[in-house]
Amino acid sequence: MNGSGPEAAAERDHGGTPVMPNGRAGRKAAAETAPRGVWRIVTEREVMVKLRDRNFLISTVITIVAIIGSLAVSGFLSGRAETVEIAVTGTDAGQVVRTAGGLAELADSNVTFTTRPVADRTAVEQLVRDGEADAGLVAGSEGWRLIGKESVNDEVNTYVTTAAQQLALQRNAEAAGTSLEELGRGGQVTYDVLDESAVDPAFAQIMTFVFAFLFYVASLLFGMSIAQSVVEEKQNRIVEILASAIPLRQLLIGKIVGNTLMAFGQLVLFAAAGLAGLAIMGSSERITQIAGAAGWFIVFFLVGFLALASLWAVAGSLATRNEDLQSTSTPLSMLIMIVLFLGIFVSGTAQTISSYVPIVSIVTMPARLAEGTAAWWEPLVSLAIMAATAYAIVVVAERIYRRSLMQTQGRLTYRQALNVED
Repeated sequence: MNGSGPEAAAERDHGGTPVMPNGRAGRKAAAETAPRGVWRIVTEREVMVKLRDRNFLISTVITIVAIIGSLAVSGFLSGRAETVEIAVTGTDAGQVVRTAGGLAELADSNVTFTTRPVADRTAVEQLVRDGEADAGLVAGSEGWRLIGKESVNDEVNTYVTTAAQQLALQRNAEAAGTSLEELGRGGQVTYDVLDESAVDPAFAQIMTFVFAFLFYVASLLFGMSIAQSVVEEKQNRIVEILASAIPLRQLLIGKIVGNTLMAFGQLVLFAAAGLAGLAIMGSSERITQIAGAAGWFIVFFLVGFLALASLWAVAGSLATRNEDLQSTSTPLSMLIMIVLFLGIFVSGTAQTISSYVPIVSIVTMPARLAEGTAAWWEPLVSLAIMAATAYAIVVVAERIYRRSLMQTQGRLTYRQALNVED
């Protein structure tokens, strides 16, 4: 070597004074003499830094409270009884409303109907127009007329219409010398569900959105934290001191494991908060239905984030200052955004295929499990593909990280980093 080039530049400060007396030889000696488990020290440091970060702790607590609170409020609102007051005129109208109330009770509906008798149709319309009654019911030329102020109340329309038809059939049956039961003989319908453990499609779609959103937030939050940590150590030249004592491979492993553990722990807390919220809602059957998909999501995220964390570390090592991160992390940010949108919007055959694509499968395979469209063996195969891909990504990322971390003279591209000699 002639003392010039990126390797030599990495061994001197801005004034040309050597800052690492042994240069590459010193790093090689450190790698040979340092204990192989030194990455645990780096892992412990990364974990402790996060646990001492008040912003991280506060945001985690707020998110947990928000998850439980939103589900609890949703359960309260959906289970709250609603009283609908209907203005009526005449005794027959009152009987229709009372029958509608009985039908709603049989259907376990949260709607309760009450009547408000008035003198005539004009008074009914006035009460509805003034907002003093939720709806009105008056006799029409060929049956009944429901009156609303601005829109149709579907529950009122359903139950009152059914009640009016039932009463009309009963009167007509009596007039014909028969009964309502005789007229309805052979018309009973029972509904048998073949798979009672299946998840409601709307609820499965909500869980898919939750999986995608949690992936997006955790990947950006912890990924950017890794990249910023690396670039700050590089910008402050602390990495030169670390490299003289710790092999760069061990340093990378410690950062990946530490941040992966924190991301895993946070996701477990969020999942537990979601299940607790469902329990508060009284939806215990949904807990058993969705717990398996949530568990698989955490496992897929744990394996996939090992690859993402190594790539975020590479993004930090290619930069020389925080301003460079916007450029070096753009490919990762785009990948995470793509996974988010695919997880939310992809369906059918495309979803099946994407559930085997590494990184994307973090969201799409648990989504298929939530919907009940994946066989028991499919997540195992997908996870094996993910693990193999993650291993390959970590190996390549480690090589780029090791070659670019000590280059402090300017931002590197991925191709330039691969061409740098060890």
